[in-house]
Amino acid sequence: MSFLVGKIVLDVVAGAPNNGEGTDNTGRVKQLKVGRETFPYVSAQAFRRWLRDSLPPEESRSAVTRSGSGAKQQAYTAGRPDLHLDDDLFGYMVAVKKENYQRDTVLATGTLVAVVPQRPTLDFGTMSRDFPVGEHPVLHSHELYSATLAGDILLDLPRAGVFETDGSGLRVAFAPAVAEQATAAGAQPTTLRGTAALRLPIEERRRRVALLLRTLAAVRGGAKQALHYGDRTPSLVLLAPMKGGVNPFTRVIAARDGKTVFLPEVLREELGAWADELDGPLLLGWAPGFLGDQREKVRRDLKDLIESEKVIMDHPRVLLAQLAEQLQRGERDEWFEDPAA
Repeated sequence: MSFLVGKIVLDVVAGAPNNGEGTDNTGRVKQLKVGRETFPYVSAQAFRRWLRDSLPPEESRSAVTRSGSGAKQQAYTAGRPDLHLDDDLFGYMVAVKKENYQRDTVLATGTLVAVVPQRPTLDFGTMSRDFPVGEHPVLHSHELYSATLAGDILLDLPRAGVFETDGSGLRVAFAPAVAEQATAAGAQPTTLRGTAALRLPIEERRRRVALLLRTLAAVRGGAKQALHYGDRTPSLVLLAPMKGGVNPFTRVIAARDGKTVFLPEVLREELGAWADELDGPLLLGWAPGFLGDQREKVRRDLKDLIESEKVIMDHPRVLLAQLAEQLQRGERDEWFEDPAA
């Protein structure tokens, strides 16, 4: 059993990828305050939406139902993780007619927060095209910023394609009738962490996780792309298979003297401290040109770990594609197994 844990880092240049509530005809980017400092961020909900939207068009997506009005509105997906990859890996809650079904997420994503505090810039604009002579233009403004955003990530592999059918309250993934349909389609009964469940065939479980990794390597999306189009694929990805799901690598990206830095000494010490929990090499995907010459410096600093294959370092897209291939070929099937099953 393994969890893939680590970090994803985005390089936003003059962008406004995730906006909050506007004020006074001004579009505001999402930002949080820590003391007197401002940190722009992209919410986990927004990034997960980008991932969903970046899935291949032929991949089945769970339909959303909206009901009610005013304060009593609700929206929910089909709640069919047996049929749809997004319901499986992203989770859901369906609460209708006194029936509650819930799927806790397999993919956990943290908020992508600027590593170094940044004060967003206010961009002023006007609309006056085809206005009569002498007409006042329509004024508008919006915020943008440049920043390195970093967030944690966790992928609970034993739960991919496995759905709870017992337990209490909202732990049940779907209704008994749906469980019967899933069983008829090939799902098998199993036990997941002490709870009765249904499990899809391993081939489909491999496929779903591999597709998610490939999608992460090619993710696109974000707000205001007409004005601030930019690359939204991760500039840096760190992934390590951990037996217990702890993520000890949250502090390898830090701020020093107003700049974003990667701390190889932190990575080295954490690898040593958690060696008994690691279930394979740590993958460090780093796009060339990101963070200047730090990439080659880190490669030199971690030379012994790279040569011993405790750390594998390459382009993010290359590493994610290689891991996806290994999973799909069945080379990491032990990561999908729950010892208590």
